[in-house]
Amino acid sequence: MSWDVILLHLPDGVTSAQGIPADYIPAPLGRRGDVLAAVTQVVPDVDLSDPEWGELSSRTWSIELNIGSEDPVDSVMLHIRGSGDEVLTPVLRLAEALRCKALDCAEGNLITLGQTSGWHAFQQFRERVMGPSQ
Repeated sequence: MSWDVILLHLPDGVTSAQGIPADYIPAPLGRRGDVLAAVTQVVPDVDLSDPEWGELSSRTWSIELNIGSEDPVDSVMLHIRGSGDEVLTPVLRLAEALRCKALDCAEGNLITLGQTSGWHAFQQFRERVMGPSQ
C-alpha cells in the first residue's frame, strides 16, 4: 500500500484537484533525458537502473518513481511507503527541480513545505487497515 503523489504542471493559483479546469491539459515536465538528469541531480541516491521506475529509499521510507517510457515526460507518479516526515523533503525537491507541483492523489491537495496532513492521514489509514508497521 502506498501514498501516491503526482508531479505535474498545474495552472497558477490552483491549490487542489478541485481547482483544475476540466479541459486543462498539463504541459510536459520535459524531455526524458532532462527529467532523468534533474532527478539524479536533486536526489543523487536514486536508483535509475530501470529509468522507467526509479527507486529512492532511506531507513524508514521508500519512494518508487514511475517515470514511464514516454518522451516527453508528462508527469511522474511517486509511490511512497514507510514513515517519517523527512520523506517529504525529496518529494518537494523533485517538484522544485522539475518546476512543477506535487499533488496528493488521496486528499487532492498540493503538498507544500510544512504541510504533512495527507501523509499523516495515509499512515493512519494504513495502520487501521493493515495494523501497525513493524
